[in-house]
Amino acid sequence: MRYDLVIFDNDGVLVDSEPLSNTVLAGYLTELGHPTSYEDSLRDYMGGAVHRVHDLVHERTGRRLPEGFDDEYHARVFEAFRRELEPVPGVVDVLKRLNQDGTPYCVASSGSHERIRVGHRKTGLDRWFGEDLVFSAQDVGRGKPAPDLFLHAAARMGVAPGRCVVIEDSPLGVQAAQAAGMDVYGFTAMTPGSQLPGVTGLFSRMEELPTLLGLLG
Repeated sequence: MRYDLVIFDNDGVLVDSEPLSNTVLAGYLTELGHPTSYEDSLRDYMGGAVHRVHDLVHERTGRRLPEGFDDEYHARVFEAFRRELEPVPGVVDVLKRLNQDGTPYCVASSGSHERIRVGHRKTGLDRWFGEDLVFSAQDVGRGKPAPDLFLHAAARMGVAPGRCVVIEDSPLGVQAAQAAGMDVYGFTAMTPGSQLPGVTGLFSRMEELPTLLGLLG
């Protein structure tokens, strides 16, 4: 099927940020007295907005994270991004193919606008994503797995949900795309396909994506 809009998740799909951000998150939560391994962080928080961290910690422990948690967490993540962040291998070629084909695309991320922009500037992806192509859970109030963000992005881009396809790598993101009535391809570089049920298709390397999207050679 040819789509009228390709919606990319950001973390783990455009930028290789999940190892960095989840290492930071696990370490910071552990410092605060909530022992969390890297694997725990991936399982519980990958693909979600930061409010999910607050909600799960409170649900499990009855304790609230400190008032300055978000600012400190983001400061640590941005420092790691500026040192080490790289684009996901092969994603620039996918963006080139979309441009050559004339297929519209955008990014819809649970991360803040600042987080998206810091990562894109470091990796050079800001060249491909103007402000009008960047959507954040900040814009809608509810992050994934709610469908709000994807529906907002489609509306702003002027495309019906049924004509959109989402590129995701997290269970929360896949659930959000499905709830929005959109096709979704699951990227399995970090997440086993068994954790992304019901997707339109799976792929493990970005080089496979143009064919799945029916792009011209």
